[in-house]
Amino acid sequence: MIRSILLAASLFVAACGTTPVAAEPQDRFMARLNDLCGKKFAGRVVTDDPADAAFASAPLVMHVRDCSADEVRIPFAVGEDRSRTWVVTRTDVGVRLKHDHRHPDGTEDVLSQYGGDTASEGTAERQTFPVDQFSKDLFTREGRTVSNTNVWAIEVHPDRMFAYELRRPEGRFFRVEFDLTRPLAD
Repeated sequence: MIRSILLAASLFVAACGTTPVAAEPQDRFMARLNDLCGKKFAGRVVTDDPADAAFASAPLVMHVRDCSADEVRIPFAVGEDRSRTWVVTRTDVGVRLKHDHRHPDGTEDVLSQYGGDTASEGTAERQTFPVDQFSKDLFTREGRTVSNTNVWAIEVHPDRMFAYELRRPEGRFFRVEFDLTRPLAD
């Protein structure tokens, strides 16, 4: 009888021991963003579309800040223009990317809060964000229908590279890469 009780108890204890389950790719992605919190990095345009000449010729700096497990805000400066912030949010069903554009006085630009939500789980390194309906409505209202097919992506390769990109089916491709091996001083 005692032997049966000890066997049952040992099986119960063994069943309670769990192997850690790997976090979902989107949770790992958000953790990778949070690992960059408080740091600034220089970037460069790595695509060659003439439409991106102003970006390609300006200093590009991202500053990962205002971080929590569910949201990371990344101001993106193009030269002296500090009007852009990427807002990456963990939602109940995925990850959301929004673009927060502000005027120098802090008021919101009419073309702001556009972006999209992930349509798949992606990977810990890369998440893609097809344009959402709010953004399509905004782009249509503001005469920017070319953006109604946007797909954005963010990549985080720890200790190596962060990338932001925009693609459109007709061939538009814009990509900026940031060197994570060389954080900038404040």
